[in-house]
Amino acid sequence: MADYLVAMEAAWLVRDVDSIDDAIGVAVSEAGKRLNNEDKSYVEVDVGATGCPACGEPFDSAFVAAGTALVGLVLEIEVFNADGREHAQRIAKSEVGGALRDVPLDIVEVIEHDVEEEEN
Repeated sequence: MADYLVAMEAAWLVRDVDSIDDAIGVAVSEAGKRLNNEDKSYVEVDVGATGCPACGEPFDSAFVAAGTALVGLVLEIEVFNADGREHAQRIAKSEVGGALRDVPLDIVEVIEHDVEEEEN
């Protein structure tokens, strides 16, 4: 059994916004509210980053067109006592997906915690 940090990407749709900053604020707020309503306040919510195709520099994962935005969110959850990486991924998707129904989720990173490092 091991502990893992699982990071997922979520595609969040926001309507009636004028700017990317407004869209990001609304997306993070709505996702946080839905998670908190399901007692999942331990899930970290932040805006994702996308690399610029020209220069490679990261920028916020948000696009606004016609007053509607698609915001890429990063959701992180600690999974304890999982049987392996795949088990941790299933647990994370189940926990978060249950609270954020109809929101596309994709696993982007799984990091195993080294218990010995934390004890030193």
